[in-house]
Amino acid sequence: MKKWVKKLLISLGILLLILLSANFGLNIWLKTQLPEYIKNNTDYQVSYKKLDVDLGSGNIFVSGITVNSKDPQNTNVIGLQGTIDTLKISRLGIYDAVFNKRISSSNLLLAKPNLNISLAKPVDRKTGKKQNPVLFENIRINKGVINIFKHTKQKFLSVQELDLFVENLQMTEESVEDKLPVVFDRYDIKGKNFFFRPDNVYVITISNVATSNGQMSVGNFRLIPLLSFEQFKRFYPKKPKLFEFSIPKMDFKDVILKKNKISLANADFQNPVLTVHNTGIRPQKAERKMNFEVNLEDVRLNNLSVLVNKPDGSRLFFAKTLNVKVNQLKFDKITAKEVIPVGYKDFHFSGKDIQYSNHRNFAVESFALNPTSGEIRNLILSPGTPAVERGSMDLRTRHIAFNINKFEFIERKLNLDLKDLLVENINGTIKAPEDKIKKKTGPGIIQSVIVRKMTVKNSDIVYDKGMQPLALHDLNATVNAIEIARKSNSQGLSLKIKDYFLTTRNFAYKTQFYNLSVGLLKLNKNKIQVNNFAMKPLVSRAQFIRMIPVERDLYDLKAVKITADGSWDLFSDNKSINASNVTVLAADANIFRSKIPKDDPKIKPLYSRLLWSIKIPMTVNNLDLKNSVLVYEEDTPESAGPGKLTFSSFNMNVKNLNSAKTKGKSTKVDIRINCSFMNLAPLSVNWGFDVADHNDGFSISGKTSDLPVSGINPFIRPYLHVTATSGTIQEMLFNFKGNPAGINGTFNLKHKDLKIAVLNKDNREKKGVLTAVANLFIKSNSEKFPEAVAVENVERDPTKSFFNLFWKGIEQGLKKTLIGKNIDKTEKTVKNAVSSVKDVKETVKELKQEIKARKESEPQKKEKKNFLKNVFRKKENPETE
Repeated sequence: MKKWVKKLLISLGILLLILLSANFGLNIWLKTQLPEYIKNNTDYQVSYKKLDVDLGSGNIFVSGITVNSKDPQNTNVIGLQGTIDTLKISRLGIYDAVFNKRISSSNLLLAKPNLNISLAKPVDRKTGKKQNPVLFENIRINKGVINIFKHTKQKFLSVQELDLFVENLQMTEESVEDKLPVVFDRYDIKGKNFFFRPDNVYVITISNVATSNGQMSVGNFRLIPLLSFEQFKRFYPKKPKLFEFSIPKMDFKDVILKKNKISLANADFQNPVLTVHNTGIRPQKAERKMNFEVNLEDVRLNNLSVLVNKPDGSRLFFAKTLNVKVNQLKFDKITAKEVIPVGYKDFHFSGKDIQYSNHRNFAVESFALNPTSGEIRNLILSPGTPAVERGSMDLRTRHIAFNINKFEFIERKLNLDLKDLLVENINGTIKAPEDKIKKKTGPGIIQSVIVRKMTVKNSDIVYDKGMQPLALHDLNATVNAIEIARKSNSQGLSLKIKDYFLTTRNFAYKTQFYNLSVGLLKLNKNKIQVNNFAMKPLVSRAQFIRMIPVERDLYDLKAVKITADGSWDLFSDNKSINASNVTVLAADANIFRSKIPKDDPKIKPLYSRLLWSIKIPMTVNNLDLKNSVLVYEEDTPESAGPGKLTFSSFNMNVKNLNSAKTKGKSTKVDIRINCSFMNLAPLSVNWGFDVADHNDGFSISGKTSDLPVSGINPFIRPYLHVTATSGTIQEMLFNFKGNPAGINGTFNLKHKDLKIAVLNKDNREKKGVLTAVANLFIKSNSEKFPEAVAVENVERDPTKSFFNLFWKGIEQGLKKTLIGKNIDKTEKTVKNAVSSVKDVKETVKELKQEIKARKESEPQKKEKKNFLKNVFRKKENPETE
């Protein structure tokens, strides 16, 4: 054997002998001197029954241990007090324990520990110093009883019958401040009667915990408030909510608490109950940023019950049963900034008996929602807290279903894309908010909402605005490609609709004076059909007159059918109406106006200006009113009943009705009317104007023939107290041009045997003298070929309608034709003659009174005559005296 080999072996032997001697000596020293050393060099007092130490491996076995802090009041170090049946430590860092006062080990086994642990003060974040930490890579506890207290001696965490295995456990109060009192890599735990008090408001209790093959089961989890709601509001006036939460049973696996991260998988919560008490305080913005994250691989909440109370104790939200299933749920400082503060891969959400009560009340029998579809059954909306300016809803719907293409929030803005939306059996009333000053509002959280197809079936809806209900019965509608997006200036939202189709029966709209009804309404962007339209007054004519402050027409309208073809856009920012043809069949219109109320002082624009004032492009290429009846009735304070004009077999054609808003298109309107006047004679009218002419010029011409003058008695007799007794208007022609200032033109009348009678105010007794005078000045027959008379300088009253101006032109033409060209002189002569007749009547009346007075004096004369006779008789025969 070589010398260097021999020397090496001798050296190793000596070293081994030294180590064995040192290990033997150390064990003797530890058994006799370690407790005293620990007492003198650490913050703890330790005693034990048995101790074995392997200096080479750092393994320690100790039994019958009792440990106490030397100074229980020292909060800078972890406080310990209790007993441990058996302690095993693997690879203890003896050097750190002796020289750095730092206890660290790769493995720790505690058998039957009964310990009270007081956590040290939180780390000084300014200096970053830590006081005497205890670090274990792995820890195992068998049948332990552990009580952990904060440095304030407040109970923080406790557990009984604890069996625990944890890899890389770390436990300091710094973790507590981040809501994680302990962190570890892997665990296996079993225990009873867990207690955790994270703050002065809540306590968490668990009756039992057990794990098996990575699966944890927790029984009777409870989050319990330490304060009543009234105490909570008094002691924490800035906190917005107080919670109560219980879960009878929950299971999950693969729980990882590492640094600031909580992870678990396959979480199943059975029959949880959540109660939330709102204080009404708006939550303050958190000073500290959220510094931890939660990752839940699969989460299921089965039969969750939720109750949210208002500050006054009444119910805000209640859900009898909710079921939630979420895959890859994530909550961190990034998701916390979003409107929905969690991320997910997939979810399924369903529930029954849901109620919400605030400004509106919501009740849902059942609903289901997932990332691709949703369904709601038996939704009820009813008015909640009275707030008239907000409007209200009282609606029921049997079924709502939708399919989702996309649902996401980007930079806190909603992007929603629905493939389709179905709403069935809506019944109820929507009351619009009261009119108020509109505030400019932005688009809110909406970035883009698209509904590719919306269907409403078998519904009955009443929309009530200002006590004027609009009723849609048996409503069925389909709307395609609804797009709601932010305007470019971010001053609101724009709405676009590609296509729609709507039908409703027994449509009704009620206003202050009218009830509008439709038997059938069909509507899409290219066609409108209205059957059995009616606009009926709700009040009598007498009531109407009492209710209106100034003159106003009262309408009674009907139409068998109204149709329109063309294209119109009423929902986008570029609204327009372009109808190729509109037809109204068998209309029956009665228009009544009373002259008893005061005149309306408002200026009445002509029809061209009314059309020009329409703000959107509007064109009706052809409008036909067919086989209709128009009746106009007018009443005055002096009339005995209303005067009446009747236009039957009324047919009207209007070409190019427009608002002069479409570039390149003609703006001239042409109107042609053919009808039967007073059911006696044909009447034709041609009327035209240019909407783009801001001078409001117009032309109107017409013709009637073979009209018995007695046919106009229903109009002139009631309030002019004149009736035509005979005669015929063989032909009447008029041709006028005008503008808002007045009317001019020509008038031609051919008549025969015209006679009139002047009546008393009761329209019964014929006034013979006045009738004779009137007929004296009226031309009873026109010439064979009468010349046209000029209608000129007819001034318009701007507070009167177009037809008032038109009638003034007809009136002037009649006067010039029937009375003559010196119309002013003739009218004066007639007035003088009438005045003379009145004087004669007064003289006759005086004569009649004188005769009556004389008749009354006859008896007195007779009595005087008899008296004188008696006197004379006595003078002749004195004997008789």
